[in-house]
Amino acid sequence: MDRLMAMQTFVRVVETGSFSAVAREQSSTQSAVSKQVAALERYLGVRLLVRTTRAVTTTDDGLRYFEEARRLVAEISEAESHLREGERALSGPLRVATSVGFGLRVLLPHVRSFMRSHPDVIVDLKLDDGFVDLIEQGIDVAVRIGTLSDSSLVARRVATSQRMLVVGKRYLEQLPAGVHPPRIPEDLLQHPCLVYTELRMRNQWEFNTADGSSVSVRVSGPLQTNNSEVLRSCLRDGLGIGYLPDWLIADLLVSGEVIQLMQDWLVNPIPIHLISPAARKHSAKVRAFNDHVANALARP
Repeated sequence: MDRLMAMQTFVRVVETGSFSAVAREQSSTQSAVSKQVAALERYLGVRLLVRTTRAVTTTDDGLRYFEEARRLVAEISEAESHLREGERALSGPLRVATSVGFGLRVLLPHVRSFMRSHPDVIVDLKLDDGFVDLIEQGIDVAVRIGTLSDSSLVARRVATSQRMLVVGKRYLEQLPAGVHPPRIPEDLLQHPCLVYTELRMRNQWEFNTADGSSVSVRVSGPLQTNNSEVLRSCLRDGLGIGYLPDWLIADLLVSGEVIQLMQDWLVNPIPIHLISPAARKHSAKVRAFNDHVANALARP
């Protein structure tokens, strides 16, 4: 039995609550993962996990061992990272997560250039517009856009995103005679709006005036979606008005397919952070990737 591998496997089973999830991470089988944990239990002479058809939970001994094992696994990973950093050779898997739109339109080119600089690193890029639990899914680095709420994560602010009110040129061309595009927030009540459901604000759109006061409008429309690329496509097709980040529609603004509305109404910039679990903050791969992305996003 490879004791370190078995310990790492046990830690991930507890964190994910699933043998099958760990099997997918290891490109292995559920049976192989179960055998590793069983071998560790035989070696220690105690039962670590209680397995049922619905859940995997720790015994009292398993919980105590998990806390120590997780600390040891993190320390070993840190020691290996320092060694690799000293050798200036990064290798192995790096799990990165971000939203679909940001991943495709902003992050992917920088992932490619990072891979060219570090050919022995294997990047596992997860694109998901929903909430991603970094610990449960074994993520090393994630891009999070918006206010951070989990203080246990290590965060590095690298850029900001500017949300703007926009409309497709096709939509404007279809407006009936006498109907004008929104000029003030209240005008949005008379227009179909496209709603992105993964934001806390959802259909409650807020704008600021020059004197610092704010106006909030609850909009409605023909489409709600949790996918930013779907929102972009429907905006382009003229199905309604969107309230979208600049990076998602920058090229459409340049081409004239999309037009910004209500430019006199201000919107607070949204922070963009690179975040990692605390156990990964000393990883040479994580630091190198974060530096690479931060430098790339800082360039105009």
